[in-house]
Amino acid sequence: MTESTKPTPFGLPSDGGGKDLGIFLPMANGGWILSKNTPPLDGSYSYNRTTALLAEEAGLDFIMAMAKFRGYGGETHHWDSALESVTLMSALAEATSRVKVWATIHTILQNPGVAAKMIATLDQISEGRAGLNLVTGSYKGEFAQMGAWPEGVDHDQRYDLAYEWIRAIKSLWTDESVTRHGTYFNLDDCQSWPKPEKRPFLVCAGTSPKGMRFTSDEMDAIFLSGDTPEKMKQSSDAAKADAATLSRFVRTYCMMTIVFGETDEAAEATAEHYREGLDEGALRGMMRAYGFFDAEAGKENAFVAKSRQAFMTPYIAGTPATVTERLTEMFAVSGIDGMMLIFADYHAGIPILGAQVLPVLRERFPAQAPIPAHG
Repeated sequence: MTESTKPTPFGLPSDGGGKDLGIFLPMANGGWILSKNTPPLDGSYSYNRTTALLAEEAGLDFIMAMAKFRGYGGETHHWDSALESVTLMSALAEATSRVKVWATIHTILQNPGVAAKMIATLDQISEGRAGLNLVTGSYKGEFAQMGAWPEGVDHDQRYDLAYEWIRAIKSLWTDESVTRHGTYFNLDDCQSWPKPEKRPFLVCAGTSPKGMRFTSDEMDAIFLSGDTPEKMKQSSDAAKADAATLSRFVRTYCMMTIVFGETDEAAEATAEHYREGLDEGALRGMMRAYGFFDAEAGKENAFVAKSRQAFMTPYIAGTPATVTERLTEMFAVSGIDGMMLIFADYHAGIPILGAQVLPVLRERFPAQAPIPAHG
């Protein structure tokens, strides 16, 4: 098999091709802006179902839900109410017919025998559209509240746990019986039926050296961070280069919040309004969760200062035409393969995206025919 004919995840070409565009579902109250001035967003199933249907109608490629078990509080009670990810995506798989549905599972919370069946069930409900966003867990308080934090297991060891976890799941998805004895999980003649129609798409967001190597070894795609096309290119190139050392191809994605306006000035004014409404209490809660901020000591660092912008991801503010050009630049310069989009008001933003932005992006970055699998 030559390099040019090696199959890639989901049969997608490794030479750029079309770009995957999806939605990060607002399955927790407040969404991804820490502000008292954003439109009300309750994180309810009703709101997410409408969001998923709008995403499908607009022609987006995927929807994804995070997994969250403790919010950040503050005046807005940010993320204090959050739906369970796999249950939500199973319901939305039934409500939709085309978009890929990616659920999130924390490896330290679910036994691989249970997780394998959960995602195989999602795959059957969605008729082959299932994906799994794997998270190794880094927020001690979130898991310690339910006695689920593995004391003495550091950052790199959580990836060792994740290796055992995902390899066990892959075996359970294909083998009649699985016996594995590891440091963290033991399976004895473990059986899991039904099997997925095809292996679900696997994605994670680990960008440390250990995390990136885990993605290169086991996953199909990685979420990266970077607030400029140039920084994103550095991250994307590094991830793809690491995967290439293992003769693998990994797709690279980023997250982006979109703020539309009738003029660029109006859109930026809206973004500034969101920033002015920063929920300081929720910010402190988030920083404590990340381990970057001790509210009692009043310590700050660059990460905290950046978070005071209220936006939890990079954002683009402007007219649909301006947003289109900025997204075009991000894709063209960075070489990333996809983007997961966020809105303050999903029900208002997605139809604009579908009508005025997506058609241009599809024309500029047309999907190429999948490379057929050989051997």
